[in-house]
Amino acid sequence: MIRSAGAGRLPMRLSGALALSLLTASALSPALAADPVPQNDLLNAELWMQRSVEYKANALAVYALGRIQLDKALADRNWTAATEQTGAYQDLPPAVVLDLDETAMDNSAYQAGLVTTNGEFSPKSWDAWVKAEKATAVPGAVEFTQYAESKGVKVFYVTNRNADQEEPTRRNAQALGFPMGGNVDTFLMSKEKPDWGSAKSTRRAFIAKDYRIVLLFGDNYGDFSDAYNGGEADRLKAFEADKERFGRDWLMLANPGYGSFESAPYQHNFKLSADEKRARKIGALEPWVAPTQ
Repeated sequence: MIRSAGAGRLPMRLSGALALSLLTASALSPALAADPVPQNDLLNAELWMQRSVEYKANALAVYALGRIQLDKALADRNWTAATEQTGAYQDLPPAVVLDLDETAMDNSAYQAGLVTTNGEFSPKSWDAWVKAEKATAVPGAVEFTQYAESKGVKVFYVTNRNADQEEPTRRNAQALGFPMGGNVDTFLMSKEKPDWGSAKSTRRAFIAKDYRIVLLFGDNYGDFSDAYNGGEADRLKAFEADKERFGRDWLMLANPGYGSFESAPYQHNFKLSADEKRARKIGALEPWVAPTQ
């Protein structure tokens, strides 16, 4: 699920170009000058994800590494990426598991809309976005999944989009060129079964009964481990135990916009006000402050 922090206050100082444009607008339109520039904690994250070549390069690099690691995994029958994999899995057909949002499908237009309207995530607006079928592909994702399919690897999508959003999600993914699974249901949605909640281990276990899961792709720790939802210390401890897997069979996409990283400082208590959430996030920082003269 996408979560967004609330709005902040207008900064005291603006960058030169923005300040000049506002001064120009002020001279031309007193009414415009009275309107503050919308502020939202997502601004830099979504600017980076929509406009930067660095984001595109990062995503392409992750999926290029995925091809290399997939070939290694196919050559080693003992290779599995799933901690849920048990029993004699070596002769099972191979599969890769991808999260959808910000791993395979790019929803930055929805997030950018929250910035420009000074809004916050809501289930209602998110549902409207999903049903609009406007998500685009994360760079490299379609090409990787098509490569995996060409190697005889089944591609599964384990997403926390709800079960009632499956059909528009499928249509969106198919239009982008993602493999659809043939006669196998490869879209495993949240709440599709009673034990399929936001934690994804039950869905990985479901796949692992019939497939050897060779790679996991995600943008959130929860796409790999159910330990994602603890506090910062708990998350770090779990990460230290898992870190040898990243870059091998767990491949992480960058997502500075949302995720359990930004809610961990306030213990994932989404009932807090935007200002309370922001204060706790600022409190989690380890700053260096230049000495005063």
